Amino acid sequence: MILSANQPYFLPYFPYWQLIDSADMFLIADDYAYIKKHWITRNYILVNGQPLRIGLIVHDASQNRLIKETFLEPSFRDKLLKTIKMAYHSAPFFTEGYELFERIVSYENTNLCEFLSFSIKEVCKHLGIATKIGFTSDFEGNCLLKREDRIYDFCKRSGADTYVNAIGGQALYSFEDFAGHGIKLRFLNSRTEPYKQFWHPFVSNLSIIDAIMFCPEEQLYRMLSQYSFIDE
Repeated sequence: MILSANQPYFLPYFPYWQLIDSADMFLIADDYAYIKKHWITRNYILVNGQPLRIGLIVHDASQNRLIKETFLEPSFRDKLLKTIKMAYHSAPFFTEGYELFERIVSYENTNLCEFLSFSIKEVCKHLGIATKIGFTSDFEGNCLLKREDRIYDFCKRSGADTYVNAIGGQALYSFEDFAGHGIKLRFLNSRTEPYKQFWHPFVSNLSIIDAIMFCPEEQLYRMLSQYSFIDE
């Protein structure tokens, strides 16, 4: 079985969804510390050809709490919906994209992890990703372990023999160390194609909502498969 995991991010860019798609099971890291000014609560969309940061508003934000112990202020909803409508109302797939975004933003649960988990599952449905979604907190006692040991434990207890990590983790994890625990480590290398964004030069690494607004379903599905692995 192939396992991948990551913190829950707010409508992250395409490689995040490829990471989910690459695995049989994806774990949402909900019992890790909340990080301020991070992708957990912010991302970028396209406005007039330039990236614009959007974000959620956290109630009493503290890095001393876990992600699953953090809550949102409901006041972010109206502003976000107006911003997305302003930015993408002329996009070719605005209707489908806005319906998805509105459904996500209107989700009433203000627990940050519940909100982000809902958004992840909704985007997975939209992209046709069938990977099973779980939570790191499902593994009792795992949070007492250190960084790599947590992953070894996830893999052992879920029966995974392969772990796929985002490419940014290359400096953190060792192929040899994972092999020593009977686990094949792979890093996902995304190579998604540029797509047309109105008449502007292509701006990469924006929120997935940008691609959904501009790309037909068949292109999204094709882009989802545009990745390879670094194995050694």
